Amino acid sequence: MKSTNRTVSKVKQIALVAHDHCKTDLLRWVKENKDALSQHQLFATGTTGTILTRETGLEITSLMSGPMGGDQQLGAMICEKKIDVLVFFWDPLSSVPHDPDVKALLRIAAVWNIPVAINRATARYLITSPLMNDEVQVEIPDYNSYLEERL
Repeated sequence: MKSTNRTVSKVKQIALVAHDHCKTDLLRWVKENKDALSQHQLFATGTTGTILTRETGLEITSLMSGPMGGDQQLGAMICEKKIDVLVFFWDPLSSVPHDPDVKALLRIAAVWNIPVAINRATARYLITSPLMNDEVQVEIPDYNSYLEERL
């Protein structure tokens, strides 16, 4: 597939997601990085967003809970270029009933070439990167070209 570039603004649209056993770790990470995160637009799946807003006071747009479609909502937002970074603390030792949705979300993030942090270490690298506060060019699939070739 051909590719094109998109410009990601200085203010990033960051999605925050955590499985049940990882919500405490994500909350701790958000509290540690509250000042940096407050400079960006934040989204989260339902339960995670509710907890993070209540505990940090950050303005976070909450979507549906992951098992109720929140993971799919985020996937759609990634395709629509409305999410620039995904911080998803998932539990690799527990199976979840919506595992296909989780895999689909991670696949869409890879397709659309957005940075993904799946643990505290990677999330720390992302949030402290100088690129987090700069306008950045990102290579993405050229969907319009793809459609033209198929029709």
